[in-house]
Amino acid sequence: MQETPLFLSVLWIVYLASIVFHGCYVLFFHGRFLFIHRKPFADKEETYPPLSVLIAARNESENLYELLPKLMEQDYPRFEVVIVNNQSTDDSAWLIKAFQREYPNLKIVHLDKNRNLRPGKKLPLTLGIKAAKYDHFILTDADCMPNSRQWLRSMAEGFLEGKEIILGYGPMVKKPGFLNRLIRFDTSFIALNYMSFALARLPYMGVGRNLGYSRKVFEAVGGFKSHYGLASGDDDLFIQQAAKKGNYTLQTSPASFCYSDAHTEWFRWRLQKTRHYTTSGKYQVIKKTLLGIYPVTLWMTAICFILLCLTNNAGILALSSFGGLLLMKWGVQGRGLWKLNERGLAWFFPWWDFLYSILIPLLYWSAKRKAKTTW
Repeated sequence: MQETPLFLSVLWIVYLASIVFHGCYVLFFHGRFLFIHRKPFADKEETYPPLSVLIAARNESENLYELLPKLMEQDYPRFEVVIVNNQSTDDSAWLIKAFQREYPNLKIVHLDKNRNLRPGKKLPLTLGIKAAKYDHFILTDADCMPNSRQWLRSMAEGFLEGKEIILGYGPMVKKPGFLNRLIRFDTSFIALNYMSFALARLPYMGVGRNLGYSRKVFEAVGGFKSHYGLASGDDDLFIQQAAKKGNYTLQTSPASFCYSDAHTEWFRWRLQKTRHYTTSGKYQVIKKTLLGIYPVTLWMTAICFILLCLTNNAGILALSSFGGLLLMKWGVQGRGLWKLNERGLAWFFPWWDFLYSILIPLLYWSAKRKAKTTW
């Protein structure tokens, strides 16, 4: 490969600038996550606010059969579980009524089938909030499973601090297979990202599988009205509107995790990612820009390094700087995955990071081409 002095000069400038920007980005954002400390539970039972656990479920009878006993047996002073039976055609209604005979704090809200209803969870959640007895909510999905009997107690710690929003973590169940590892990496890296941004006072999302907020903050922003036309947005666009002035906190204790089964088919995971990306156009410019810096600078660094190697101009400076960046990222982001109980992925973080940086832009581009979403 032939090169000119000008080409090499520009290549070196772009390469070094990319490394500096990428390294500073990782340290400034993801480095914050390393200093989160788990807080002990409060000693006095009466200090915990009563909770309404909200679940929007559609044809989830099998999952509800597994989930409801785990929810109803939570170690928490006072709570109710509100299930919005969203146009289900299976045995969900019968199943919930059967559980109600054993658990009086289980409530059901029926949403009858109607072809004019928009897809998504926004209407079911709104109905659930209106029906809820209490003013502090914990949200999850029917296909999730709390990691412990302390799930509600650990999530409610944020309410004890006077916060209005609690951003929790919803990891995927570990199973064999490449797709499972990829989805787990995607899930944990997204959590590392949104929690790090929240620590930097730039909250942009939570996950509906494990999220808490108050009636006060929900009503203050008019619920989901401003983005009701979108199928998604109940856990990112809502958070961007509602999280402000330090009214939010994070919960990273393993006791607070709420696990889900990952998709086992590529097209279903792709469909899910496509639906999630449809809300990105509504993000604030500053947040879209900051979220885009990471993959752009990572790609620029890798491409420039490869070009330097091909021109036999890599040298000690290029090799040492690239190796130093790799080790720093491994230490910071890999340690972040370790704190999220993804130790197997943390050991091979550089490989997953490289693969992820290739795949996610392709999925994002695919989402932009997709005009219609399915829920």
